[in-house]
Amino acid sequence: MASTVILVVVLIFDVIAFGLAVAAEQRRSTAQVVTDSEDNYKYCVYDSDISTGLGVGALLFLFASQAIIMVASRCFCCGKALNPGGSRAWAVILFITCWVTFLIAEICLLAGSVRNAYHTKYRTIFSEDPPSCETLRKGVFGAGAAFTFFTAILSELYYVCYSKARGSFPAYGGRETGVGMGTYS
Repeated sequence: MASTVILVVVLIFDVIAFGLAVAAEQRRSTAQVVTDSEDNYKYCVYDSDISTGLGVGALLFLFASQAIIMVASRCFCCGKALNPGGSRAWAVILFITCWVTFLIAEICLLAGSVRNAYHTKYRTIFSEDPPSCETLRKGVFGAGAAFTFFTAILSELYYVCYSKARGSFPAYGGRETGVGMGTYS
């Protein structure tokens, strides 16, 4: 039976990670070209850098939820073998897809946080074109939020299927696995 406490804690962590990723997308850094007081050169001025912190927070909460699920399920490979059946097959499929979506979400959140924290320091002389004020492309944190959502669903389903396959029924219907020789002695 799947632990309700683990499912609730992981769901809360995943919802927080999703919310932080959405907030990071909404609060991406923007830049303006500003001319200095003497009109000698132009430079970029960036607004607040809060989305970097939000992205890192989303990354950490998603990592924590994945770690809890993997510790609770013994990372699928440690412990006794799972009972054969549909639950085991689904647990294998969900385990793989959960890790794929988790890695994509983490990459999006990490890349978005790093890129959002990068601020160009270029200046140009007034007569030249304005400097390139590079900012994070729209949708990077959004993609991280989407894959965080997919990871949340898949990890919860994986844990439920894993728990069913771990203890739903005894292997081979409760019978002895060897050849019975009691009637021949």
